[in-house]
Amino acid sequence: MGPVRPCGTHRLTVPADRAGERLDRFLPEAVPGISRARAQRLIEEGNVRLGEAVVRPSTRLKGGESLTVVVPPPVPLELVAEDLPIRLLYEDAHLLVVDKPAGMVVHPAPGHSRGTLVNALLARADTLSGIGGVSRPGIVHRLDRDTSGILVVARTDAAHGVLSARFSAHAMDRRYRGIVFGRPPFEAGTVATRIGRHPVHRKKMAVLPAGGREAVTHYRRLETFGAFSLLEFLLSTGRTHQVRVHCAHLGCPIVGDDVYGKSRKIPLGKGPSARTVSVSRFLLHAFHLAFPHPVTGEELSFTIPDPPEFADFRAAVAAAP
Repeated sequence: MGPVRPCGTHRLTVPADRAGERLDRFLPEAVPGISRARAQRLIEEGNVRLGEAVVRPSTRLKGGESLTVVVPPPVPLELVAEDLPIRLLYEDAHLLVVDKPAGMVVHPAPGHSRGTLVNALLARADTLSGIGGVSRPGIVHRLDRDTSGILVVARTDAAHGVLSARFSAHAMDRRYRGIVFGRPPFEAGTVATRIGRHPVHRKKMAVLPAGGREAVTHYRRLETFGAFSLLEFLLSTGRTHQVRVHCAHLGCPIVGDDVYGKSRKIPLGKGPSARTVSVSRFLLHAFHLAFPHPVTGEELSFTIPDPPEFADFRAAVAAAP
């Protein structure tokens, strides 16, 4: 196929001897300069097409197909240290554990070059792991912008490698709490599906009948108040938007999740005295994280209380007519 430049539009023909191979394994060899993770992102963002068809990373090649691959040019990001309010729960020479506030993006990206957790970390830590790339120093895993709670950040590449492997092996104890509409079908249960990019709305994730990646969430109902419930979640996998997608799949979307659920203006009460309360974020919180230290092996465990938005919403429900 000859050498090609990473950025730009590439039109490829799949050799017959690559029949049966996954698309996301074929692309890094066909387009030098992109990794498998980058190939998967290109596919999920709709930048890879098989004729006119939308494809998935797991699409199996037949040989002889024509592929169009668009690799956008990198967007330069200037990382700036910013003195932003974040709370450190733990710090040593190898890692930091952070309580991320709701509303803060984890790392810079187009449209969010300032005000991120990375910008805040650069003002607090003299060294951060470089494995995640130039725009993601130290970032081992992420929380959605509106999700508050606990994140572990790597200060060294060695710590990053161990922590990433443990996340991949589902060997981290990660627990969330969320307030949802209604109540789940059982007091406790497990949601096991496959989650992947929505076939139409490419910025959303969806439960898929086939393809995607395995996603497993364990839940239990802690309390029901009014038309809402407080749930606790234990994650066995860590897919993008997993808890939010699984709650919507159960018919109990997270309160304030206007992507997978309902409006952030929530009607309370009935009759002429009914009123509406607005929430500024979706009510999901990563309250617990436990794992062995990547260097010493010491068991580390962190638990933080629910954010004030939870109590504010409960009070609004209690005051409703």
